[in-house]
Amino acid sequence: MENSLEMETDTSFTLNFLIYIQNIYLNQNRNEDDLRFPYLSTKMVFKEDFEIRYKELWNEVFQKIFSSDNDLKIFYEDKDLFYQKLFEISTDNLKSFNEVYKAFQVWWGSFAGRFSMERSIDETGHTLYIDLTNWLMQRGKTPLKRLHISLIYDECVLANIPESSYLAVIPIRDFFINYKELVPRIQKCFY
Repeated sequence: MENSLEMETDTSFTLNFLIYIQNIYLNQNRNEDDLRFPYLSTKMVFKEDFEIRYKELWNEVFQKIFSSDNDLKIFYEDKDLFYQKLFEISTDNLKSFNEVYKAFQVWWGSFAGRFSMERSIDETGHTLYIDLTNWLMQRGKTPLKRLHISLIYDECVLANIPESSYLAVIPIRDFFINYKELVPRIQKCFY
């Protein structure tokens, strides 16, 4: 049996922006030892039911991205959706949100953002490919389509990442710290 696995890895603007917002929210209620990137010294006013709304928005965006492959369009054209669903509406909050949005764009577009994240898993990504290929060959399985792995820069703790056929959303940390759990998790995507 020849190796027929095709695997692509990318980084989602939209999902990573949601992680960015999640971390700002989490940092507002954490002590100094548990802070996540990015840290803001100013407080933003989130909707009272932020966690429920976040989970709903994550699922909505997840479906939109992976059913239409329109990540950038969602990030740029649905900018107001993030603000209206997650933040209390006020002039000050809108100004703060626009600053957060711009800060994310600058970071994500820099070498320290998306590019570094994608390159950080090059070697481990190759190892993952080999491990998955060997697993498929041992079972005599032929992939039905390309495996898509979308990287997020930090864990998504406020929403469950849906299991999908030939699609995995993985925090880069799992490539380094949780690799033994990562392989079986991705194997479940081959259905």
